[in-house]
Amino acid sequence: MFKKYEMELAGKTLRVDVDRVGKQANGAVLIHYGDTVVLSTATASKEPRDGIDFFPLSVEYDEKMYAVGKIPGGFNKREGKASENAVLTCRVIDRPMRPLFPKDFRNDVTLESLVLSVDPDCRPELTAMLGSAIAVSISDIPFDGPCATTQVGMIDGELIFNPSAAQLAVSDLNLTVASTRYKVIMIEAGANQIPEEQMIDAIFAAHKVNQQVIEFIDKIVAECGKPKFTYKSYAVPEELFEDIKTVITPEQMENAVFTDDKEKREKDIDAFKEVLKERYADNEEWLSFLGDALYQYQKKTVRKMILKDHKRPDGRALNQIRPLAAEVDIIPRVHGSAMFTRGQTQICDIVTLAPLSESQRIDGLDDFVTEKRYMHHYNFPSYSVGETKVSRGPGRREIGHGALAERALLPVLPSKEEFPYAIRAVSETFESNGSTSMGSTCASCMSLMAAGVPIKAPVAGISCGLVTGETDDDYVLLTDIQGLEDFFGDMDFKVAGTKKGITAIQMDIKIHGLTNDIIRGAIARTREAREFILDECMLKAIPAPRETVNEYAPKIVSMQIDPEKIGEVIGQRGKTINTIIEETGVKIDIDDDGNVSVCGTDQAGIDKAVKTIHSIVDPIEVGKIYEGKVVRIMPFGAFVQLSPNKDGMVHISKLARRRVAKVEDVLNIGDVVNVKVLDVDRMGKISLSYKDANPEADAPAESEAPATEAPAADENPTEE
Repeated sequence: MFKKYEMELAGKTLRVDVDRVGKQANGAVLIHYGDTVVLSTATASKEPRDGIDFFPLSVEYDEKMYAVGKIPGGFNKREGKASENAVLTCRVIDRPMRPLFPKDFRNDVTLESLVLSVDPDCRPELTAMLGSAIAVSISDIPFDGPCATTQVGMIDGELIFNPSAAQLAVSDLNLTVASTRYKVIMIEAGANQIPEEQMIDAIFAAHKVNQQVIEFIDKIVAECGKPKFTYKSYAVPEELFEDIKTVITPEQMENAVFTDDKEKREKDIDAFKEVLKERYADNEEWLSFLGDALYQYQKKTVRKMILKDHKRPDGRALNQIRPLAAEVDIIPRVHGSAMFTRGQTQICDIVTLAPLSESQRIDGLDDFVTEKRYMHHYNFPSYSVGETKVSRGPGRREIGHGALAERALLPVLPSKEEFPYAIRAVSETFESNGSTSMGSTCASCMSLMAAGVPIKAPVAGISCGLVTGETDDDYVLLTDIQGLEDFFGDMDFKVAGTKKGITAIQMDIKIHGLTNDIIRGAIARTREAREFILDECMLKAIPAPRETVNEYAPKIVSMQIDPEKIGEVIGQRGKTINTIIEETGVKIDIDDDGNVSVCGTDQAGIDKAVKTIHSIVDPIEVGKIYEGKVVRIMPFGAFVQLSPNKDGMVHISKLARRRVAKVEDVLNIGDVVNVKVLDVDRMGKISLSYKDANPEADAPAESEAPATEAPAADENPTEE
């Protein structure tokens, strides 16, 4: 018989079933939140993996389309590779939990969440986060938990805990906070320029909710938790550390690591490694620990100098930003480009504009998000860090960094009505030494401005680091961390925003949580840095968005038509709209609400297409002059096409102020002429005049034949 546990969480029932399914995993729970159901499991290998110096944790989030009553799109009709949302969810589960496993643990651990059912009011991502934490906590896998996660939205200034998909769609805040029983351990946020103080209040409010969940988990662990198994420790022997110090003195290590030249530092460390390899060539045990020992030696050296002496590796002050540079329009012919450099981190961003029809369509578990109009892609080639590696496409890190920069810029983008374009920004990492994601945010903002995207306010981003001591009040915050400070420090706190407020946060830590003072201090430090980057660098390169898109970007004109006339614009089997496209060279998109988008690079073609569409859907006005094409000639007059679905007739008597012997004396098939509307009868027949639209019309008497008489009544011409 399985055990069932329930609690009320943000107005909805959270239920955990233990020992119901997945009994061969080290830990498994079937977790229900409303009607959302997720199976979360935690498994560990029985033996450590040989030849590695890191903890091999894998996190999987499996989205199944049956959970929302759908069959996957495409030919295969089977779920393929993980969606971007699944990858981002894996990262949000990984980041708070990884620091809670032992640092010297080398057994493979897999956390897997299978989405079985989705209730739109209860997010499956949040359910999976909670399920993973509970599965590990009740398992026999060593873990210093529990931890809990809460999502926060904000509508009309009011905080909403664990909001539904519909609420998130209109929320000014999408915040995820993970906590241990004492401290905040992970923060991820997208926000509509939320002031710093409001963001801090929301973080602490979520932390308070997390404590309720942790109490609930404690109850489950007390009744169902397994004793943690004993694992083989891979901690570096203290004797090895002491011996290394006799070969490489602390002073030598300080001289090696304290430089702003990343290449020189790595060269010096490699030289130390070769000396030590030779020294321990006959000691296989110590040789196996050498890489980790040298890493720990560097780490202790850097942390000691920062924490005790407030000395950074490159000599900067604690709140000093590395040298900045920015320029725009560095790539010809693209729609917008910019390059942002901060120390040895350099990002080039290229923006492409396209019709809204080229927005990314999303086939996922969320019916409220079916397409993305703004896409931000981030690339991190191996040459950017001086390495060689075959490119296999974007990994989880690249997807995560792109999503962070995308989230940072979304709140300042103009609406589709203001700027009817799909927008793609691609950040190419040319050089990397710390916080390329925030460099991407800065470069992308400038690139959007250079492309003529009328953003609401410029956005900058920066990362704040942390080194902690033995007590909660013994710590140092570092503005603009470089790679070494990220590797050896305790935190990477990325914040992007405008001068008005925050648009995105992503916080990664390696310790068991942050105090309130550290969070407040980091947010204040990043605001100061963002404003400096904007004023002293970005806005000097491009002070405001360009007023127009550049010559190579498509021009788009939007218009609204009566939805009942969409069929007239499209025509039978698309004949009408395809003819317009062929004649003008534009692209035309029409949605079910009658929103029409005309896109092209040639303004004359766009104008012609818009004019043609108006001629189709607008009623013909008596007394107005129109341009049309002569499509048929009869003895009594000429038929002129005013639009693809409207023809009118010019009676021969309306061709000139003198008698006309035959119609061809004035008009011929194919002529494009101006005509004036004389009448539209109740049957829709249109009477036109050529002479009234062309005062100079006076056809020469090329024939002595008398003017054609009016046709018989059964020919049905338009009467004078």
